[in-house]
Amino acid sequence: MKKLFTSYDLAGLQLANRVVMAPMTRTRTEEHVPTALTAHYYAQRASAGLIITEGLPVSDEGRGYLYTPGIYTDKQASAWRDVTDAVHDKGGKIFAQLWHVGRMSHVSLQASNAAPVSASAEPAVGTTVYAWVEPGLSGPVAPSVPRALNVDEIHRITQDFVSAALRAMEAGFDGVELMAANAFLFDQFLSSQINTRTDEYGGSIKNRQRFLLETVDAIADVIGGFRVGVRISPFGRLYDLRPYAEEEATWNSVAAELNERDLAFVHLNYQPTLEAVPFPDGFFQQFRSLYKGTLIGAGGFTAELAETVLKDNSHDLIAFGTPYIANPDLVERMQNDWPLTPSDRSTFYGVIGTKGYTDYEPYKGCGSLAASNQL
Repeated sequence: MKKLFTSYDLAGLQLANRVVMAPMTRTRTEEHVPTALTAHYYAQRASAGLIITEGLPVSDEGRGYLYTPGIYTDKQASAWRDVTDAVHDKGGKIFAQLWHVGRMSHVSLQASNAAPVSASAEPAVGTTVYAWVEPGLSGPVAPSVPRALNVDEIHRITQDFVSAALRAMEAGFDGVELMAANAFLFDQFLSSQINTRTDEYGGSIKNRQRFLLETVDAIADVIGGFRVGVRISPFGRLYDLRPYAEEEATWNSVAAELNERDLAFVHLNYQPTLEAVPFPDGFFQQFRSLYKGTLIGAGGFTAELAETVLKDNSHDLIAFGTPYIANPDLVERMQNDWPLTPSDRSTFYGVIGTKGYTDYEPYKGCGSLAASNQL
């Protein structure tokens, strides 16, 4: 049997296989509360060894996109219980991804049209968020200029993550993943180009990683580190995240610090495979020597490449994103070399209803499904 389809012990959580459904924002909830369709969507994909949900804002302040379901109210947590029950009833396992976008937001999404928050007042340029173009009309808009958080607010956001993690556990999730990738709030603090602070949360590598590590530790203290994963994207260039001084050293330090914590996993999103920004020579080998726990790889993997990196023990689990949109039975398709259905990109975001969400069918052995080898 291929290693991709063998079971895995994730800090005591038994996964049926090593396939992970990657977190993917779908913007499908009108009132920021998961629906019956949300439960159906995730349950359709429960044959994955592990599902990681779309990013769930931990507060209204942390939201950067319309129609994304949160995890900061009792109503949201109750609705997520329906989702986790549906996944568990199918034998699946599911983690909630906890999210704060930081500067990747717009005043129309913030209370009283306030400025978004970040490490510093450095705006993201040349990119967009999904917000209100004008009242009643949604669409892509440039992120608003952020303001710098004060220290008390940083501590408050850490507590927002803790509260969200507790709600996630009450909602029946098997664990949580801290979203520290893709140029969102924690990435903004790590970057010396964005983070120009001169207090204990800026300047040195130790200071710039303090917010992330304090939040990881605070969550682990209340739900257990074995229920906590962290997603990062070293050398990522999404959303105006630019090269910065000591970038490689920053990520090596993060790897070493996370290795000191008894976590469920680190989820490494390989933006270089998607954005053509290469890792420095030897970076991955150095990272892997520093972080020795469970490692999930994500970003452009095929079933064949997944098998290769699992067999050489450089990775433990492999996450697939886009293929899961149109192939709810992705595990079975890869196991049997069945063709993949291509995804309709026009329905990825901003569509309410079933189209491009829950209307993709499992493979039926007919010849009408278009084959695709790219995962």
